[in-house]
Amino acid sequence: MLQSLSIRNVVLIDSLDAGFDRGLCALTGETGAGKSILLGALGLAAGERAERGLVRAGTDEASATAEFDLAPGHAAWAVLEEAGLVVEPGEALILRRRLAEDGRSRAHINDQPASIGLLRSLGDVLVEVHGQHDGRGLLDPKTHRGQLDIYAGNAQLRDACRKAWATVSTARNSLDELVRAHSASTEEQDFLRHALAEIDKMQPRPGEEEALAEERQFLMAAERALGDLQEAQDALAGDGGGLEGRLNTAVRGLERVRDQIGSAGGDAGSALDRASAAIERALIEFSEAGDALSDAARAFEVEPGRLESVEERLFALRALARKHEVAIEELPALQTRFAEQLDAIENAGERIAEAEKSVQAAEALYRDAAGALTRSRDGAAQKLAAAVASELPPLKMDKAQFRVALVTDAEHGGPEGCDSVRFEVSTNPGAPFGALDKIASGGELSRFGLALKVALAGDDDGRVLVFDEVDQGVGGAVADAVGRRLKRLAKTGQTLVVTHSPQVAALADHHWKIVKEDDGKNGVRTVLIQLDGDARREEIARMLSGAEVTDAARAQADQLMAVEA
Repeated sequence: MLQSLSIRNVVLIDSLDAGFDRGLCALTGETGAGKSILLGALGLAAGERAERGLVRAGTDEASATAEFDLAPGHAAWAVLEEAGLVVEPGEALILRRRLAEDGRSRAHINDQPASIGLLRSLGDVLVEVHGQHDGRGLLDPKTHRGQLDIYAGNAQLRDACRKAWATVSTARNSLDELVRAHSASTEEQDFLRHALAEIDKMQPRPGEEEALAEERQFLMAAERALGDLQEAQDALAGDGGGLEGRLNTAVRGLERVRDQIGSAGGDAGSALDRASAAIERALIEFSEAGDALSDAARAFEVEPGRLESVEERLFALRALARKHEVAIEELPALQTRFAEQLDAIENAGERIAEAEKSVQAAEALYRDAAGALTRSRDGAAQKLAAAVASELPPLKMDKAQFRVALVTDAEHGGPEGCDSVRFEVSTNPGAPFGALDKIASGGELSRFGLALKVALAGDDDGRVLVFDEVDQGVGGAVADAVGRRLKRLAKTGQTLVVTHSPQVAALADHHWKIVKEDDGKNGVRTVLIQLDGDARREEIARMLSGAEVTDAARAQADQLMAVEA
């Protein structure tokens, strides 16, 4: 619902703030008072094309701000989410547009900078205009197929068609890839075979480069390490039996001394025991040191030529990786990829045949899904044409004809099926059918829009419906028929109508009068006055009688206002 509209310096409007309610909202006033300016300002806020002529003379900038109260499931929230714009749940949606005197404009959504394109995308789901300012909504041919599908209840059929088309697209893409692979040149096949043979011969393994580099470093140090270990072994051996012999000699000498003193000896005996134990421990440690040195020496004994073998493989892997401009770690993956490419080329014929069968099967399923959608649309098109036709005579368009032009092109299908849909009219007997906005006049355009909207009426989609002078050139029973249909549309949402018809205004739930004033200082300006009670009665009486409001006109106004729609 449109909650409020604030306008600054737009043509005749210097400053205007209006609040709106649900239901049928009538905007009345003298011709030239600025009713169309008001709608133009709403279009400005909703992303319509802006012209510098909208900027009030003598000012630098015009602005229009529209505030909407939206239900949680409204389509505008999805538009905002896709654009990455954050609006808190329950918060009003505020669209603001500023237009400079030089024609440049800026847009904000809830005080966040936004593109004009995003503003228009939001406007498309927020406002639906019918009449001389129509630029979106039912009269836009791009919306006709979607509107017909909603009328027909085609949600499931359309979803099935989209899924079938996605399967067709996937199958066709797979076939195209196989055909491209099959058309690869002999040179490419030769390259793949040669490159794959090179990599197969090497059989690179994950982590091999690091392992080889570490082994190479060890092997390069092994020769020097063996020399140093030999020196350590020689030092332990020493001259004339080495340290081990001397320690054994000392042990035997201590044993003889111990035998000589026997159990006597006191402190001397204890000292001898400690000396013997220490020398025996030294002998054990000495023996273990020798064994460890021997083990270390054996560990450094490498296979002859192993260093050359390791270096040869490491350098060969590095050269192969450079050749293919990859890291050594990536060679196994490259091997797999080359094998798959070569296999695809060599066995493309068989795979192409299988892919062609898959495409044919997918296309058959798509034809079934698209055909079902076409049949549903065709039936709905005839039903919709009849429904609109029944609405035209009460709107003084009994000579006009309406049809839904459904053209099916099976050769150029897509996710939405094979049909193009366009709403067309013929305004006079024998006249050719054509697009709504090309054939119908301003008043007819609004009434066609009204008839269409009534025929298509279903669940409220949250759009604000705007009808601009839908009653142009009609009166009496026709104006009453227009008003009743507008009232019906407004029952579940919000409908704004710019009207010169007292019958329409009398049926409104809310009534505003647009007045042009000249205060003698600031020039002519447009103001908006909300009418209730006697003021509303007086305005409807004015619309009935003209400049001089009579008691008879007031009585007739009372009668019109008492009528239930």
